[in-house]
Amino acid sequence: MTVWMITGAGRGLGLEIARAALAAGEQVAVAARRPETLPADLREHRDVLPVRLDVTDQAQIDAAVAAVLERFGKIDVLVNNAGRGLIGAVEEITDSEARSLFDVNVFGLLNVTRAVVPVMREAGGGKLVHIGSRAGFEGEPGVGVYAASKSAVAGISEALAAELEPFGIQSMVVEPGVFRTDFLDASSLQLPANRVDVYDGTPAHATLEWAGENNHVQPGDPVKGARLIHRVASQSALPLHLPVGRDAIERREVMTERIAREAAPWIEDSAATAYTETAHAESA
Repeated sequence: MTVWMITGAGRGLGLEIARAALAAGEQVAVAARRPETLPADLREHRDVLPVRLDVTDQAQIDAAVAAVLERFGKIDVLVNNAGRGLIGAVEEITDSEARSLFDVNVFGLLNVTRAVVPVMREAGGGKLVHIGSRAGFEGEPGVGVYAASKSAVAGISEALAAELEPFGIQSMVVEPGVFRTDFLDASSLQLPANRVDVYDGTPAHATLEWAGENNHVQPGDPVKGARLIHRVASQSALPLHLPVGRDAIERREVMTERIAREAAPWIEDSAATAYTETAHAESA
């Protein structure tokens, strides 16, 4: 039986991925900051282990992994889902706000992964599923620092895929679009303490207005998204990237086309920057 460990599983995509895994007959460690608030269908399920986990607390990470191994004996799939948002123009975001975001979205992911990889390596295989964002491949106005954190997740996942392949461990970054979860609630989304009014009427603050207007009316269905993530993660071979949602697919296509179009006039000049002895001899 496959054993899943899912961080940030108290609600949203994490919760629905847990339900999808249970529906497939798998065992699930549901990691949340407040496991006592988990829905009864998870708390009371015989194949569920609720574990307390704040991914910024190394002691809790170590205790959670130990508890999963004690109960289930292994971890086949780790879903790094814990994360939160931060909206504001880059100029508005303070160091402390940015560092707090990265502590969860990046360093929390790194710390949990470091705790689980040795377990998978000893077992001879496993799968790492990192929940990134469509913002990880497009830095949109008003979410620059959040996008930076999710770009980091994508880079880490790509590197892990190459580094861990010799040990039979796969890594995939999931890049969801906008899904109807609590992500735009104040409990998940932070606003900058110091608002810079000059951005009023510009794209950066339009994003703030969008977040307020679209909370709980986002187009993506988290149940369908979670089922897709579970289905893909259950395949024998993981893709390197998995965009989820029509908006994620469309924005990736737009950015890919834009990068190709804007780089095209400079391709030859770019290639010509290679070091040559002749060029240096001529400039001497």
